[in-house]
Amino acid sequence: MKKWHWIALGIVFLISLILEFTFLADYDSHWWNHIPAFYAIWGFVGCVAIIYISKWLGKFFILSDEDYYDR
Repeated sequence: MKKWHWIALGIVFLISLILEFTFLADYDSHWWNHIPAFYAIWGFVGCVAIIYISKWLGKFFILSDEDYYDR
């Protein structure tokens, strides 16, 4: 990943934190609203899970043997 990608990712993270603390500051109907940066962490964990699950599914169902059509 290039350096400007990390900078852009950090800026997006900071913007999401600012929006969370300004717009969701009074919204505390769930227990997870008390955890700072919960939605950013939840989104990151969800993206990592999607990547690893899709890689696992790709190896399990999509990839075939090299001599699959020769049989």
